[in-house]
Amino acid sequence: MLAVERRSWPAPGPKERAIREELGISPTRYYQLLNALLDDPRALAHDPVTVNRLRRVRDNRRARR
Repeated sequence: MLAVERRSWPAPGPKERAIREELGISPTRYYQLLNALLDDPRALAHDPVTVNRLRRVRDNRRARR
């Protein structure tokens, strides 16, 4: 999942297609799992740059609500 997030995506469509084809899950389920993964210390240890970037994005979205 973190490898998918490390890639640069021009638009949501190709990313959602890759999620379905490469991981075999729906985009909704992907984002549910990704959100839980961001709170896992092992994910942070594995890829701190990506995890911290995604945490910032998540926190900014939550703050706007």
